[in-house]
Amino acid sequence: MILAQNTVTTMGLLPEWLDPKILLSGLTVPVITILCLIIFIESSVFPVLPGDSLLFTAGLLIANGSIEAPLWLVCVLVTLAALIGNLLGYGLGWKIGPWLFRKPDSKFFNKKYVDQTHAFLEKHGPKAVVLARFVPFVRTFITWIAGIGKMDPKKYFTYTVIGGILWAAGITALGHLLGGVTFIEKNIDAIFVLIVLISVVPIVIEYLKARREKKHSGGTGAPAADMDATQQIPRVRD
Repeated sequence: MILAQNTVTTMGLLPEWLDPKILLSGLTVPVITILCLIIFIESSVFPVLPGDSLLFTAGLLIANGSIEAPLWLVCVLVTLAALIGNLLGYGLGWKIGPWLFRKPDSKFFNKKYVDQTHAFLEKHGPKAVVLARFVPFVRTFITWIAGIGKMDPKKYFTYTVIGGILWAAGITALGHLLGGVTFIEKNIDAIFVLIVLISVVPIVIEYLKARREKKHSGGTGAPAADMDATQQIPRVRD
């Protein structure tokens, strides 16, 4: 089974050297190390990395023998990388947040947005942490937001573990399961786009639900926790 010729960089937005077929070519130990490192970085500080495509491609390569490692071991390692990355992002948000919002009337980092974020995560946090794993960019920044908003550490850890297993191990296992399907191999980018779209659906539903609740409440007096996600981000005014 030949995968490399048909694997392309996710949605054509990344440079050639980030192409999964390039990153995951070579000896097994370096390949797994690179895979885990990228998953760790994308889960903590840098969002522009092909995490989904790497995980899926890794599963395919394990299935066809290009990566000579048991599926369970790779799933454990990438899940650990994702979890450690999330904990780092959460810790940085927790520590740096007070410094960023030290001035109550700051134009860019107003403390009221910390309070709103905290209230939002108290209500929607568990679902947000899990679902964010499957959305590029969001999976990186949600860890910072959770830390800045002071989301309960035990609750955050519990749901980031659930999300990490479903995302890292789940997508890798899915790639392994579909490793023998020729159509999947030839249309990997389309599959990733479909995964992203499906992932966004629950978030859109939650957004519409929050908007409907706000409308029914008359648009006034609604608690901060009912605000939609876009209201948690400070807007810069000229």
